[in-house]
Amino acid sequence: MFNNQTIAFIGGGVMGEAMIRGLLAQKVVKVDQIIVADPWQKRLDDLQTRHGIHVTADNAEAAEKGQVVVLSIKPQSLPVVMPSIRGQLRRQDLLLSIIAGTPIKTLADGTAHAAVVRAMPNTPAQIGQGITVWTATEEVSDLHKQQAQAILGSLGEEVHVDEEIYLDMATALSGSGPGYVFMMMEAMIDAGVHMGFSRHVATRLVVQTMRGSVEFAERSGKHVAELRNQVTSPGGTTAEALYHMEKGGLRTVISRGIWAAFQRSISLGQGQAYKGPNV
Repeated sequence: MFNNQTIAFIGGGVMGEAMIRGLLAQKVVKVDQIIVADPWQKRLDDLQTRHGIHVTADNAEAAEKGQVVVLSIKPQSLPVVMPSIRGQLRRQDLLLSIIAGTPIKTLADGTAHAAVVRAMPNTPAQIGQGITVWTATEEVSDLHKQQAQAILGSLGEEVHVDEEIYLDMATALSGSGPGYVFMMMEAMIDAGVHMGFSRHVATRLVVQTMRGSVEFAERSGKHVAELRNQVTSPGGTTAEALYHMEKGGLRTVISRGIWAAFQRSISLGQGQAYKGPNV
């Protein structure tokens, strides 16, 4: 799939390294098939020491050497990065972006390249347990799609969608999703401490409860509402807790929060500045 080809990463941050680590661990490519460009020499030295890959501080050099070019940078770096690689990609090359909130048109216009894959990974991708939603332009070939699947699969699971609007939906649901889960975990841990557990023990209880519940839900194949009913005895402790959560509007608050994140993702993609929360 990547025979005699080089994958060039523009940006050697956490997500870029996660992909590199996954690709090498899964033996998708060899170390001499990866080059990383980053402005920070110390970061480049660290990546080279850990993985044995090629590194450079020159974005154009990396893009010119790569047949697959991965943009793994922060959105604020785009105005500098795009001009530096414009004209370096050949027609048969693939441009893959994991930059949050940056639409395909911006990427294609800024790099003068039509074969673009836009992807939305999430935080657990850093340990190979993420899920990435991605889409591609018409100019992306079947081989390019297979390559994109292999690269994004190095982060965990991947889901292809036909329309770019689903990327904004994924940003709100799975991209931002870990933040919602962490807040829920924090609230549960604090409740445990309030009852009298040490924070260490409360954290262990909550983390394993989360982990076990997710694994159980996946293995059971049942609707989560059915699983919830199974652990909710009439007049029991779970029923009492869920009554108060529903009364407090927990389900509605979560739904509204995700919808708000979806709307924000759309506005950021259209270049609208963030003006603070809507109150």
